[in-house]
Amino acid sequence: MVKSFIYRQLSKIALAAVLLMVVLSVIFITWLARYSNTPGPPGAQEVVVIIPKGSSFDQISQILAESGLITADVRFRILARWKKLAGKIHAGEFVLPTGRLPMELLEELTRAKARQHPVTIPEGLRAREIAAIFEEGNWSTREKILELVHDADFISSLGLEQSSLEGYLYPDTYYLTRYPAFDAEKIVRMMVNRFFQVWEELGADEAGRHEVVILASIVEKETGSSGERAKIASVFKNRLSEGMRLQSDPTVIYGIENFSGDITKKDLRSPTPYNTYVISGLPAGPICSPGKAALQAVLHPAQENYFYFVSKNDGTHFFSKTLKEHNRAVFEYQRKKKK
Repeated sequence: MVKSFIYRQLSKIALAAVLLMVVLSVIFITWLARYSNTPGPPGAQEVVVIIPKGSSFDQISQILAESGLITADVRFRILARWKKLAGKIHAGEFVLPTGRLPMELLEELTRAKARQHPVTIPEGLRAREIAAIFEEGNWSTREKILELVHDADFISSLGLEQSSLEGYLYPDTYYLTRYPAFDAEKIVRMMVNRFFQVWEELGADEAGRHEVVILASIVEKETGSSGERAKIASVFKNRLSEGMRLQSDPTVIYGIENFSGDITKKDLRSPTPYNTYVISGLPAGPICSPGKAALQAVLHPAQENYFYFVSKNDGTHFFSKTLKEHNRAVFEYQRKKKK
């Protein structure tokens, strides 16, 4: 009798425990489901969120709550761990939509890509001007970038042999992330790698590459008209083949420290490694970063017998085959400019 009584009591306790567990489970699931089916707080359509490297999921939850993407609730952490998503969220800067269900937000976070910021480098800029753009965007300091531009060991690590990366910081639109951060070295490597990629696209040989870049940089600075680049390149090629000096004003300007903006006769006569009115052949190095079109123009110049050109004051040039013809054109267009 006693054993039977104890058994019945234990059975009742076990049944009560099971029923309690079922009730608690239903309450828990209902409690969690109610949260799971409640969208986050309304607000702006998108929010920028920064998740630092090494953040715990509790810290991530706090960041999301402070950003207005979720309400501060332990159920968000329970849901993430239950679905095994807590460890799949990466550090970075993300643009996330508001008003999402918690589960939708978790899934969005696991596949979100770091926010990218476009930085455009126009053709024809010098290394110091390019460095200034990255400094203005708070990506790096101008000094750090320019230090790498002239660092012999760093240049050698890129597979180049010249003393400077002037001309090899390829002009393009780059997409940078704040997190993970882009430092000076990553920026410079990215631009030089882009140069190599474009060079390969052009199908050009490595032999003579530096000379091509130097001449392309002059072509880039001499004209803003895309249709003239091949003609400009042919003029310089023709002059080089005949042993004539290039006599390019942009090369003179590059060799002048703190150029005032007005080129003078004294400037044209002042000897520098870049003054092509004084020296024969190419200047000491590139004078800017040329784009693909300028490189293409030097690799495939127009088949013309022009040796001279003068600005027509409208962004284009008048081309001449003889000095006499050129002098007439100079007089013609300089007179128009004065008027």
